[in-house]
Amino acid sequence: MRNLLSRRLTTLAALLLLMFAGGQLHAQNMQEPVPEGSTPVNTDDPYENWNRKVFSFNDAIDRWFLRPVAQAYRTVTPRIVDRGITNFFNNLTEIRNFSNSLLQLKGESAVVAAGRFTYNTVFGLGGIFDVATAFDLPERPEDFGQTLGYWGVGSGPYLVMPLLGPATPRYFTGMATDGFLLPSAWDEVSSPERYYLRALQIVDKRADLIPAESFISGDRYTFVRNAFLQRREFLINDGKITQDPFADDDDFMLDDF
Repeated sequence: MRNLLSRRLTTLAALLLLMFAGGQLHAQNMQEPVPEGSTPVNTDDPYENWNRKVFSFNDAIDRWFLRPVAQAYRTVTPRIVDRGITNFFNNLTEIRNFSNSLLQLKGESAVVAAGRFTYNTVFGLGGIFDVATAFDLPERPEDFGQTLGYWGVGSGPYLVMPLLGPATPRYFTGMATDGFLLPSAWDEVSSPERYYLRALQIVDKRADLIPAESFISGDRYTFVRNAFLQRREFLINDGKITQDPFADDDDFMLDDF
């Protein structure tokens, strides 16, 4: 147990170093002047050329393997069963939501996460049914990446990770920290079954995203990048809009209506 904890802490230290280095490189890219005649670098995506290559690699794997499997899963799985599987895996994330709510000093969100896990586990047959929502306890997703953002840690540059997809140093560090340090129901599952459940979770999540593909327009890479970054900011700010999109629009006045 001590060796496992030591390895996890070592991994966390390495991830924090990666996040810090990514933030430093991001800041450096923002400060460096753009040579005359060259194309300015997108400060949110300074590694776009590399990211696009990784995105194409991930997209090919998804197109030729993961999506067909997910589509077949949607075809053969009754909707009520699919919903139950999704609910089951979502219920496992309430431990993460609870822990990170406490780290962000969000007492109400922590109570909601604890209540959801209790209601859904006890009355929802292990989380298969989302009875907590019926009790006016909607999910409040929180992760360690959001915790870092809450305490002022910058996101760093946009990155596309092989097989893992969109990320930033802050998001990746948070995701890995949640997986390595927080207690998890996965720890109670033996190795072979754990891998089967993980595979089912990935396929189920990919299947749930298939209907959303109809919203993608224009350049797929740009659309996915912007959607990811906006979603992360939305979560970190608890859904609050930090900037008024019409603040600089002198023509948009309430007096005009």
